[in-house]
Amino acid sequence: MPSSCRSTSRLPHLPAPDLLTVEDREALLANGASTAAGAEIDPAPVVKLFTPDAAATWLLTEINPTDPDRAFGLCDLGLGEPELGYVSLAELAALRGRLGLPVERDVAFVPDRPLSTYAAAARVIGRIRA
Repeated sequence: MPSSCRSTSRLPHLPAPDLLTVEDREALLANGASTAAGAEIDPAPVVKLFTPDAAATWLLTEINPTDPDRAFGLCDLGLGEPELGYVSLAELAALRGRLGLPVERDVAFVPDRPLSTYAAAARVIGRIRA
């Protein structure tokens, strides 16, 4: 797992949030099934997750159908080096920012381009802008 996709903090201050809706999970699994079947896809992100009290952001496009804890997307821990990679949903649910706030789903996020376009822009500016 790439280093910027790995969660590192696990302070149990607040209860774990429900990061994905049923619809999110179904769309992520469908994209994961396409990839597992060998399709070369570049979907728009299904969900944007972020830390409200830190600079971390994740744009997720798929879940591995054989390992439903493993999601793929653009990962940015706020260190200036966003990258594509895999992340554990359980680790994201356990992650807390510096004030102890859990990762949240951005309910206002509406993707307007494929993940590769978000990734290219993030590499240039050193962070995800979505």
